[in-house]
Amino acid sequence: MNHHLKKAFFETQAKPQQEHVKQSDRSVQTSQSDSQAEMFANRLRKNLKKLTRWAKQNQVYCYRLYDADLPEYSVAIDLYQGEQTWVNVQEYEPPKTIDPIKAQQRLVGAMAEVAKVLEIPAEQIFLKVRRKQKGTDQYQKYGNSGRFYIVEESGCKFWVNFEDYLDTGLFLDHRPMRMLIQQQANGKRFLNLFAYTGSVTVHAAVGRAAASVTVDMSQTYLNWARRNFDLNGIRGDHKLVRADCLEWLAKQADSKQKQHFDLIFLDPPTFSNSKKMGKAFDIQSDHVQLIRNAAALLAPGGVLYFSTNFRRFKMDKEALMNLTIEDISAEMIPLDFARDTKIHYCWRISR
Repeated sequence: MNHHLKKAFFETQAKPQQEHVKQSDRSVQTSQSDSQAEMFANRLRKNLKKLTRWAKQNQVYCYRLYDADLPEYSVAIDLYQGEQTWVNVQEYEPPKTIDPIKAQQRLVGAMAEVAKVLEIPAEQIFLKVRRKQKGTDQYQKYGNSGRFYIVEESGCKFWVNFEDYLDTGLFLDHRPMRMLIQQQANGKRFLNLFAYTGSVTVHAAVGRAAASVTVDMSQTYLNWARRNFDLNGIRGDHKLVRADCLEWLAKQADSKQKQHFDLIFLDPPTFSNSKKMGKAFDIQSDHVQLIRNAAALLAPGGVLYFSTNFRRFKMDKEALMNLTIEDISAEMIPLDFARDTKIHYCWRISR
């Protein structure tokens, strides 16, 4: 899944929260409204009680604990559990109408409550600020800590990084899709397009896929995918391909010797300024040809799963009338993301 082209990006503030707390004046912390802070803490406790039970029953070790539940605390809080627990906090950029000093005070207060309620040391809490995307900012590296941690998910292991990149390496909202791919992969040939760190391919391989091809344009993320493969002992016919996915897919679809796949996962960016394609890609206007190209690679009885995080996306079913298209978005939203049913849309497509 290639979300290094996602609509939003995070400012470089992914330092251990210990540094933020130390650098903040005590007066700022104490000025935080006690009643608001207590309300926030209570919501964290409530969510923790509900989600801990669910996570344990479903063997989920990484999940979203809080997603801007209270308007005063517009942050997303994700728990990642491995040998220890890490917290990834994303602050949604406050509107310009909000006093920046007050916003900072509230954020510092929120960080203090997170550490207290979760009983997690400040150095295991990381903060990023979500801002509007500017061009190709998401390709930038935001830190050089080199610190990676191992987390688990449904029999798979993944390397995650909380400081150096825009995202951690594992998109929690797509957990149900990864599970679905794992369950359906046995003996199948799997294609993962816009693959990011290859997490979906790992699930396919652990689910005993016969072979896979994982395509992404970033060597950094393909190297990360290779590390994920190695971490899970993935050997055999599992290829990593560095290519512009749009170009690669178009060439494959037109080829007389095209490869065929039983299972395809297609999760393109909302837009892309692809120099190789000679024009900008836009998911709304270009999805028909993209889906046609991917469907051309389906083996008889094969299934294509298409996903997008563009909130205003409308599938052009009329232009794709020769394909069977089923909207499975509702089943692909996990409990921990139930507050945001538009975080992504998913379809099952077959010929």
